[in-house]
Amino acid sequence: MLLPDSIQSLITALERLPGIGPKTASRLAFHLLRASDEVSQDLAEALANLKSRTAFCQDCFNITEAGRHLCEVCESTERDSSVICVVEEALDVLALERTHGYSGKYHVLQGVLSPIEGIGPDDLKIKPLLARIARGGVKEVILATNPSMEGDATALYLRGQLESLGVKVTRLARGLPVGGDLEYADQNTLLRALSGRQEMN
Repeated sequence: MLLPDSIQSLITALERLPGIGPKTASRLAFHLLRASDEVSQDLAEALANLKSRTAFCQDCFNITEAGRHLCEVCESTERDSSVICVVEEALDVLALERTHGYSGKYHVLQGVLSPIEGIGPDDLKIKPLLARIARGGVKEVILATNPSMEGDATALYLRGQLESLGVKVTRLARGLPVGGDLEYADQNTLLRALSGRQEMN
């Protein structure tokens, strides 16, 4: 079936988003076609404002509102400036904030090392991180990159860079998820759970 160019171009644009294949893109496009003008207008306005009304924090590189030099976390005097949690993306900051268990500051790398994709240390926000720590006042750096090959490689690289700066370098613990069964856990998860075991209090 031949589609009008306007629908086909929307489907093509939606397919370029992560996790959206041709079928999902088609369903979304036809949903928007059937939806009220208000729904389509709101989406178009939100997309137009996405780039123009957002910016990156000059200190931690988290997302903030356009025109602001620092994000809310960096501006806060109630946060512990002696602890920096290093994450891959801004979405990771949101995940950690939802726990309400972390009160330090963040540093967003905006990616991970990936030689296959041509992403090296200069493509990430590593130099600004080292400069922040060199200014003093930081006692601990938590490496909270994802437990993937790229995340682990990035964490190892950062540990090597941070060794000479005299800060404590820690990594997020890994192991079994709450409610998980041992029989369904993969070998790496079980091995990490064993090596990271803690004394029961």
